[in-house]
Amino acid sequence: MKIFAIPLLAGAVLSCTQSPAQKLEFSDHVKKEFTLSQNAATSTLAIYNINGFIKVEGYDGDKVILEIDKKITAKSKEVLEEGKNQFKLEFDQKADSIIAYIADPFDSRPNRGRKNWNGPKIEYHFELNFTVKVPYSLNLHVSTVNGGDVTIDNVTGALGVNNVNGAIKVANAKGAARVSTVNGDVEANFVTLPPGESDFKTLNGDIKITYPAALSADCQFKSFNGKFYTDFPDAEPLPARVVKNQETSNSKTVYKLNTETYIRIGKGGPTHKFETFNGNIYLKEQS
Repeated sequence: MKIFAIPLLAGAVLSCTQSPAQKLEFSDHVKKEFTLSQNAATSTLAIYNINGFIKVEGYDGDKVILEIDKKITAKSKEVLEEGKNQFKLEFDQKADSIIAYIADPFDSRPNRGRKNWNGPKIEYHFELNFTVKVPYSLNLHVSTVNGGDVTIDNVTGALGVNNVNGAIKVANAKGAARVSTVNGDVEANFVTLPPGESDFKTLNGDIKITYPAALSADCQFKSFNGKFYTDFPDAEPLPARVVKNQETSNSKTVYKLNTETYIRIGKGGPTHKFETFNGNIYLKEQS
């Protein structure tokens, strides 16, 4: 097994948290089924969760089936009733997409103002746990923040998967993937070579990716407190690539040079990026 030690560029991370569950609790089970209006390979399911896990499994069918366990907890009966009346989970279907998101007490979809939330303090805690079945070739864009992992199994479309305080696990994938978490491991197993570029990131955790033996790609690695391991027999370090970024400040021009480490596997090809701060990176050949 070959070992490469690689530096990692650190970055600032903002994490949102909710207060822990309290004594009074309201639970509900929601089930939704959607029939796609066009081919699954040209359609996308997006889930924008905040608290709770997301589990998605591909199957040989033509419907998107979502089962959601909803839980609201609070310190008092009055606050619990407020949460039951205020909290809203919404679904939006268009020709090429299905979106599940929190609509109230704030909109969980990207760029909808949650980051700068200045509304009244939310006294109750909410949690949504998604268990989903989708046609194999559907594309996914799913995210959560607290309280659970994201697991994807037997989905062959393109994957966009995000978490903050939890792991991400992808099994039996075929599509290009962009996968990112902050506190948790990232694992993915590809049964065929994904088309195009892929990107895997975590801040505190290991990255473990398995590819077929025929992998041919240029791989970019960054790790501050960790190393890179691979059992691909034809992994070859490439010369450092230097990128010059120009900045102008106080009538002066400042040049910053960033170096990145690349490994070529096979004959090279699309760039696959792997980045962690506290953890190792494992690139494994499928047995």
